[in-house]
Amino acid sequence: MGLFDRLRGDDGPRVAFIGIDGVPYSLVADNPEVFENLTEIAENGAGGAIESIVPPESSACWPSLTTGVNPGKTGVYGFQDRETGTYDTYVPMGRDVQATRIWDRVTDADRSASVFNVPVTFPPQRNVDRMVSGFLSPGVKKASNPSDVADYLDEQGYRIDVNAKLGHKEDKSEFIDDAHRTLEKRYEAFDHYLTGDDWDLFFGVFMTTDRVNHFLFEDYQRDGEHKEEFLDFYRQVDDYIGKLRDAAPDDVTFVIASDHGFTTLDYEVHLNQWLEDEGWLSFESDEHDSLGDIDHDTRAYAFVPGRFYLNLEGREPDGSVPQEDYHEVRDELKAAIESLEGPDGQPVVERVVEKEDAFAGAHDEIAPDLVAIPNHGFDLKAGFRGSEEIFEKGPRNGMHSFENATLVTDEPRVSIDEANLFDLTPTMLDLMEIDFDATEFDGGSLVRG
Repeated sequence: MGLFDRLRGDDGPRVAFIGIDGVPYSLVADNPEVFENLTEIAENGAGGAIESIVPPESSACWPSLTTGVNPGKTGVYGFQDRETGTYDTYVPMGRDVQATRIWDRVTDADRSASVFNVPVTFPPQRNVDRMVSGFLSPGVKKASNPSDVADYLDEQGYRIDVNAKLGHKEDKSEFIDDAHRTLEKRYEAFDHYLTGDDWDLFFGVFMTTDRVNHFLFEDYQRDGEHKEEFLDFYRQVDDYIGKLRDAAPDDVTFVIASDHGFTTLDYEVHLNQWLEDEGWLSFESDEHDSLGDIDHDTRAYAFVPGRFYLNLEGREPDGSVPQEDYHEVRDELKAAIESLEGPDGQPVVERVVEKEDAFAGAHDEIAPDLVAIPNHGFDLKAGFRGSEEIFEKGPRNGMHSFENATLVTDEPRVSIDEANLFDLTPTMLDLMEIDFDATEFDGGSLVRG
């Protein structure tokens, strides 16, 4: 009957969530012969494209997806965030997420949860029946709780992540093989614990999909050398999802979703180099590699992906922009960003979102003042080590997109029209018949009828 010897049938409906990080819905819709299982699930249940969040970066997206609230409430805005009142930065981890996760709501309702490989969850929580942290975890043993899970996964050869460095090589064969091995071990672990039948919420994420997209998406979109290998990888992803669904108990609703979309990358845009060239950003010396090296003449700086901060008096330690000039200077910067053109004269940015239109909550004091959403083809970078060129091409040929994330479920009562990432947590709680206060979320349940 399973690890916790729970009797099924008396505790309400159950949900199995399978995350497919960075998979655009158009990839599924345009290739039904590759995604036979997802296509069948969507046709008999519901499926479509949904919007991600601002900014569409995994470290910000997964906390929002798993809480139903914006980064102003989760406190996580990206892979790197800024300490309040300093120029110090840090990499957000699980304990930096300030909003209530869906699995905490499940356990608070005296239901059980198994959580696997969700980004930004390290260290694993002790109040969840079993958890294996995902992206940014130092290793399987430290990422797993309880200890018997760690022992099983370590023996099995489970992997937290693919070796992305292999994708930087011109020859992609090692990377592709590594991606398949990582995917296989993830599936084996999911199958082992999902069929254990001792959970009410099963929440597992395939992150290798994001990695494959970063290095092979152009091959897919533009008929490149590795297009068939890209599609073969996704045939395997779809096959594993189908097998998991077939193996699950009959009372389980499946929800499959991604945290953002994807598109081809043509140019990496070094925003801090652009800000320096345009006179917005200056450094104390030529030897600089961090935010702490900016000087008092700086008016603005940037973090990935496309997050812009004014160097504001009273907020930044050495702020140069007076509080009374905030809106005027921000409008000036916004206009400059909107006018930025690529090497061929094409606009780099699709739109620029102001802080108050994207973020609200108790943790919005470190929110960016502006967030640029790029046009397809431009990936907005923001390192502090000097770059000679604003526009460059690196080893990656795929990038995140705000639109075109995926949502597929075998529950036909779900309506996906105008849905976004914030809707997923209240939808799953609704499917599990767990009571919640709708005002606590920035989204709402998609269950109709």
